[in-house]
Amino acid sequence: MSFQFQFRPRLLDALHGYDRARFLKDLGAGATVGIVALPLAMAFAIASGLKPEAGIWTAIIAGFLISLLGGSAVQIGGPAGAFIVIVYGIVERYGLANLLISTACAGLILMLLGMFRLGTLVRYVPVSIVVGFTNGIAVLILLSQLRDWLGLSIDKMPADMFSQLHTLALHIGSFNPYAFGLGTICIAGLFAWPLLLHDKSRFGYAVHLMFARVTELRAVQMASRVPGPIVALVSLTALAWALELPVETIGTRFGGIPQGLPAFALPEFSWETVKQLVTPTLTIALLGAIESLLCARVADQVSGLPRHDPNQELMAQGVANLVVPFFGGMPATGTIARTVTNVRAGASSPIAGIVHALTLLVVVLLAAPLARLVPLSVLAGILVFVAWNMGEWRELAPYMLRRFSHHYRLLMLGTFFLTVVFDLTVAVEAGIVLACALFIRRMNTLFRVELVSLQPPVLTYRLYGAFFFGAANKLDPAIQAVERAPRGMTVVLDAMHMIQLDTTGLDALRQLHKAVLARGGLLRLESLQPQPRDLIERSGFADDLAAASASADASPDAGGAHR
Repeated sequence: MSFQFQFRPRLLDALHGYDRARFLKDLGAGATVGIVALPLAMAFAIASGLKPEAGIWTAIIAGFLISLLGGSAVQIGGPAGAFIVIVYGIVERYGLANLLISTACAGLILMLLGMFRLGTLVRYVPVSIVVGFTNGIAVLILLSQLRDWLGLSIDKMPADMFSQLHTLALHIGSFNPYAFGLGTICIAGLFAWPLLLHDKSRFGYAVHLMFARVTELRAVQMASRVPGPIVALVSLTALAWALELPVETIGTRFGGIPQGLPAFALPEFSWETVKQLVTPTLTIALLGAIESLLCARVADQVSGLPRHDPNQELMAQGVANLVVPFFGGMPATGTIARTVTNVRAGASSPIAGIVHALTLLVVVLLAAPLARLVPLSVLAGILVFVAWNMGEWRELAPYMLRRFSHHYRLLMLGTFFLTVVFDLTVAVEAGIVLACALFIRRMNTLFRVELVSLQPPVLTYRLYGAFFFGAANKLDPAIQAVERAPRGMTVVLDAMHMIQLDTTGLDALRQLHKAVLARGGLLRLESLQPQPRDLIERSGFADDLAAASASADASPDAGGAHR
């Protein structure tokens, strides 16, 4: 099959029949998501050990490129919570400059995966591994935000869990009740805010009773549609500023956010550095691919629009991650929360994602000085809320675990604990290796060699399943039976139910053939399926069988035993 390169962004298809009504919907949805993305972008960057502007410009540049070039109609790209743990560890271990190099190299890998149409391979990652590392990342995000939520005076948090717990315990004496109060109010408000949208909820019903008049009711309904993170960010920032609360803010830690476009800069690059960054680069690429395609699938389900093109999406993700580092950005991928918000706000095309990026750009250029007033405990509260919604905690409940197979539990819990205790790279690598081992074990149990009849001088076996390297030992009993059998036996293998054969399985058949020849017998393969037959013919084993049969027919000592 010849390689065919195809580059066709979903935007080109979405513009067919595009009208004013759809544009207005996309405009409203994009503006809404842009406002939602602002506090999240700052929070993700700060939690990753970067300055807040790194997250903001990633959301703007990557969000624009992913919507412009991507294969999904409504996916929103930008910095994601899943990258927090990875980015923080890379920055601490390798430094900021090397994070930029890793991100650019990961972008190149993602582009190549899309160009060679390997996007579907990401779907082969087992769900149990995805659930395991997602829950592990959520736990680590929750843990990393305790410093700012509690208002502890810690200059720098370590990357691993046990060191973080030790550091938090050492500095618990610097607990700031004002920071803790702001963070707690933020978290409680974020959980309560969506209930205003549901008239049938108890909370929503009580609000509607309080505001019975039509004009006030409409005002409450309009206010309830404002994104919760923005309500928390603006109201609690204003509260902390008005009361002059002694809490750490973006301004006190970072000096504020520069008001202006970021400068284009090339990080110092060398092949020696790239060799040292292979592991973090592959981690960013793998996680970015999994998160973006998972998000795109969710977008397909929620929106009901035509299915996304995984290869085009990976190429767009690659371009975004290749460009963003040159403007001081961080890794980007598809973001489920913002994508779902985009769909629910009425988005119908990638135009909404482009508007989201432009909205962020306008807000940053006009209101950047105000960001210095934002308390870090409020951003921590927003991230705690994001982490809680990110985790699939129900999957870890004992009653749910009992419903799954031992293999599923082992993969999910193993990946979860490895992510929390070590890091995501180790967890995903170990999870995939373990998944492969369990798959081989499972396929081994599905292949069997069954003795059908023993009527001298004919010994007949029937093969079932896929005869591959993990099941090659299943033929050993047949070889041992041949070695104990009388000389001159004909061994017949009925391969009608053997659906697949690899070179290791073929080698086992050769070993059986040698054992049969050593006892002066003959091996016959009957009813071969197309794939096993093709391999046997291409390898020359069919010629060996034919030659042995011809030799037996020509031998006067063989008589009719082999016929």
